[in-house]
Amino acid sequence: MTDVALVASQIRYEQKSYWRNPGAAFFTFAFPLVFFFILVSLAGNQNDKGDLGTYVHNGHRVAVKLVQYYTPSILSYAVMSACFLAVAMTLVRQREAGILKRMRGTPLPAWAYLGGVVGSAIVVAGLLSVVCVGFAVTVYGAYFPIGHIAPLVVTIALGALAFCALGIAVSSLIPNIDSGPAIINLPYFVLVFISGTYFPISGTLNSVSKDLPLRPMILSLYTVFDPTNSGSIWSGRDLLVLALWGVGSSVFAVRHFKWTPRR
Repeated sequence: MTDVALVASQIRYEQKSYWRNPGAAFFTFAFPLVFFFILVSLAGNQNDKGDLGTYVHNGHRVAVKLVQYYTPSILSYAVMSACFLAVAMTLVRQREAGILKRMRGTPLPAWAYLGGVVGSAIVVAGLLSVVCVGFAVTVYGAYFPIGHIAPLVVTIALGALAFCALGIAVSSLIPNIDSGPAIINLPYFVLVFISGTYFPISGTLNSVSKDLPLRPMILSLYTVFDPTNSGSIWSGRDLLVLALWGVGSSVFAVRHFKWTPRR
């Protein structure tokens, strides 16, 4: 088999394993939508009183609705959940069960196996993105011009790769499966809370979080969904930060990733 066919075969295997657990798959897709519904409902689908800017609609100047902010923030949250959380927990669970050690004894190259895990997570993240954007546009009328698809796809793909790399890197720091949820959830929820997932942020909090992986993805996606944006729909600085996190996490993972149980 060619290298591409080898990775594709492993992705198919990982996808079959994923969808054979329909309960987990259902809640993976349902939770961001429920979360989206709760946040928008709490806001009453109201305008944000000018915090996100104003634009002319039907001859009248109106404030941007909060749904335009919650769409990229929940979308980023969903991608992070599907990639960072899923990859880190899967690798820790398989390592401590001895599965990774047995996989090293097969002819399958290590890079092909990890490529399958990452590829499967990216497939799930892509499907989640389609569902979230479709939900926001059809149910809440979120602004999304068809010409903005390219930066949307690039941001989601780059964010998914960065979070997958970060998940692999963090998995090497977890000593056992029992401590896995606590260690993984700490950076996960810290990023979620300080990156403006639930509400627009500014000032010191924005200055701190803009160099962490989640906030740049939210900002890059908001550039795509911002109806007041009359400039470039590409957020170069935020995409660069995502890329640097992906490269840094990959280097760390290559140096420290463990295949055998840490006992």
